[in-house]
Amino acid sequence: MNDTQVLEVLLAMVGVIITVGIAMYVITAIAYWQIFKKAGEKGWKALIPVYNSYIIYKISWKTSMFWIVLILGVVYAVLSGINASAQSGVLSFLAYAVYIVVLVIGIIALHKLSKAFGHGAGFTVG
Repeated sequence: MNDTQVLEVLLAMVGVIITVGIAMYVITAIAYWQIFKKAGEKGWKALIPVYNSYIIYKISWKTSMFWIVLILGVVYAVLSGINASAQSGVLSFLAYAVYIVVLVIGIIALHKLSKAFGHGAGFTVG
């Protein structure tokens, strides 16, 4: 492969990634719009990326959990970035521990969201 072909393949891969990302955003926005309407919030709030997560936490749990998840996400990113250059086992462990905490909080928030609409654990898993 010459340089032009490599560039074409890379550009095609970037195009696919961007297309999938936009499709996922649209699907999420449509789902959030419906959730927000059902919860009595304005649907346009589903279109703003971080604000829509804030509203989901407002509906399902409490907004303080949103801020905790946001801060833990930043902590995870910083730890991962430092670990990438330092290659430290301790930093890697801390990064994964923070990631697991965020994941568990996210699952609990989804369960609380499903309970807010009268559904159970099966709906959360689905």
